[in-house]
Amino acid sequence: MGLALKNILLYAGVASAVPWAGSPNDQKPLDPAAGQKGPLKTGSSTQKPNIIFILTDDQDIEMNSLDYMPFVQKHLLDKGTLFRNHFVTTALCCPSRVSLWTGRHSHNTNVTDVNPPYGGYPKFVAQGFNENFLPVWLQEAGYNTYYTGKLFNAHTTKNYNNPHVKGFTTSDFLLDPWTYNYLNPAYQRNHEPPIIYHGQHTIDILIDKSNALLDDAIASEKPFFLALAPVAPHSNVEGDISDISDIEKVTFSEPIPLKRHEHLFPDAKVPRTPHFNPDKPSGVNWIAERPQLNKTWVDHNDYYYRQRLRALQGVDELVDGIFKRLEENGQLDNTYIFYTADNGFHVSQHRLNPGKECGFEDDIRVPFIVRGPGIAEGAVSNAVTTHIDVAPTLFEIAGIPLREDFDGLAIPLERVKQEKRRHEHVNVEYWGFAVEEGSYGGTLFWNNTYKALRIIGENYNLYYSVWCNNEHQLYDLTSDPFQLRNIYPGYADHDSSLTILGAPLIRVIDRLDSLLLVLKSCKGTVCVKPWQKLHPEGDVDVLPDALQEQYDTFYKHQESVRFDRCEAGYIIDAEGPQDALSYTRNGIHWSHWV
Repeated sequence: MGLALKNILLYAGVASAVPWAGSPNDQKPLDPAAGQKGPLKTGSSTQKPNIIFILTDDQDIEMNSLDYMPFVQKHLLDKGTLFRNHFVTTALCCPSRVSLWTGRHSHNTNVTDVNPPYGGYPKFVAQGFNENFLPVWLQEAGYNTYYTGKLFNAHTTKNYNNPHVKGFTTSDFLLDPWTYNYLNPAYQRNHEPPIIYHGQHTIDILIDKSNALLDDAIASEKPFFLALAPVAPHSNVEGDISDISDIEKVTFSEPIPLKRHEHLFPDAKVPRTPHFNPDKPSGVNWIAERPQLNKTWVDHNDYYYRQRLRALQGVDELVDGIFKRLEENGQLDNTYIFYTADNGFHVSQHRLNPGKECGFEDDIRVPFIVRGPGIAEGAVSNAVTTHIDVAPTLFEIAGIPLREDFDGLAIPLERVKQEKRRHEHVNVEYWGFAVEEGSYGGTLFWNNTYKALRIIGENYNLYYSVWCNNEHQLYDLTSDPFQLRNIYPGYADHDSSLTILGAPLIRVIDRLDSLLLVLKSCKGTVCVKPWQKLHPEGDVDVLPDALQEQYDTFYKHQESVRFDRCEAGYIIDAEGPQDALSYTRNGIHWSHWV
C-alpha cells in the first residue's frame, strides 16, 4: 500500500492530516498552498508535454474504491499526487463533464441536466460549446486530440451527426441508448456509423480502442491529449433514459464486471461508517423522509458495492496497459496523467440507496490523482480544488494563455511556492431530480434543487446549503465529519451556544450565506476571489477575516440566499437575489455585477 493510499484512510481527519512529498523516509512536507509562476517542468524534452485524462463514471473516494485498484496505486498513487480535497461542483455526469471541459460552472454553461431541455449533448451544442471547448482549444495550440468512451448524455445513435462532435483528431464515442449497457455497447468512430457490439463487454472494447488511440498519438510525433472515459462503475442501464418522466421503461441494475473479475472481493461490504444507514434521519427535504433501510436493501446495497469494485478492475487493467505503452515508447517522462471521476456516489449513507445528485461528501468529493514531470511522488495535497480548475490546469501545462471566461484557477501541481495561498471555497449547485439506482431502483425524487458552499481552511471545515424549498443545512465537519448533525437554527441538532472559530453561529451563517450569494451567480475571477466582491478594498481573503465584529452590520444588511420556487433547470427568476452588497470603509454601497 502506497503512502498516498494510507493517507486516504484518514477519513475523519482530512482537514488536519499532514501531507508528505516523496518517499516515507524523506519526511518532506508538500505545501499545497504555495506556488511559483511559469510553465510546468517537462524534463529535457523540447516538445510540449502530452496529457492523458482518465475519467471514470460515478466513482467514489469516500467508500475506498481506490483501495481495490492495485495498478492505480502502483502507477498513480505511489508515483503521483492525490488531491484529497478535490470536488465536483455539480454531482451529475453531464453537467459535471461540460464544466470539466469548459472551465465554467453549470450556472454559466446552463447545461444542468442529463437530457434536454436543460442538458445533454443537444443543450451543449445549442449553447455554442461544440466550437468552444477544451479539445478545440488544444488543437489550436498544436495538439492532436483523441477521445474514447462516454462524452455526454443524450449523445445518441440518432443525433451523433447532428452535428458531429468537433475538436478531435480521432474519436470513438459511446452512444445512448447503449452507453450504460455493459454487454451491448454502441461505439461510433469519427464520422462513421455507430456499431453495436452485441454480447461484448464495454471495458474490453474500450481497452482495445484506448491502446490503438495511444499508438496513433505516439506515432504522430506531435504533443497529444488523450481522454479515456469508461462507464464503470456506473449502474448497468437498459432502455432509453432520454425521457426521465418515463423512467418506468428503464431498467437499472448493478454494474457488470468482466468475467475474469466477477468472483473477486466476496466479503466486501459498504464501509460501516457512522452515516451508514443511521438510526435517525439526516439531511433535509426528501432526504429527511427516507426510512431506515431494511435488511433486504442493506444486503442488496452490499452486493451493488461489490459489483462496483469488480467493474473497476477492468479500469485498473486499462491504467496498467496505458503506462506500459508510455514506458515502452519513451513517452512516460513527458506525459501528465490525470485520473478522476465525473461525480462521487453514495450507497446506504444517510439511508440513501445507490445514487448521486446530493451535496454530501460522498457525492461531491472524488478521486483526483496526477502524475507527471516534476510532480511529487506518493504525496497527498490538501489544496482545495475542483473540476472547474481542470481546464485552466491543462492550459498551463500546454503553455496556453488562460481564458477570461474560466471560472477556475490552475491546480497547484508541483509549483506553488511563491503565490498567495489558494482559495478555501467550493461552489456546489444542482437542479432537478435525484434517482435511486440498482435492481430495486428507478424511484425519482423531485425538488432536488439546491445551492451549497463547501469551505475548508485552518481550523474550519464547513458545508452550508440552501434548498429550493428554502430549507437549510449547516455541517461542521471538524466535529461531525459524516454530516449527521444539521446545526442550522430551527433544526433538532442546533445549539445556540455553538461557536465556530470562536464566533457565534449566527455570525458565521451571515458570512457563509453572503459568500454563497456571490458564488451562486459568479463569473470569471469573481468565482475564484468571491471575498473581493464582498470586500473590494481587499481587507478580507478568508472566512476568519470576515468574522470580525466590525462587519456585523454589513452582513445583516445583505440579502439572504433564497429560491422563489423549485425548478428543474437554471431559471434565473426562480433563484431569488442575484446581486450582493459590497463593504467599503465609507459605508455600504450597492454593486451590480453579471
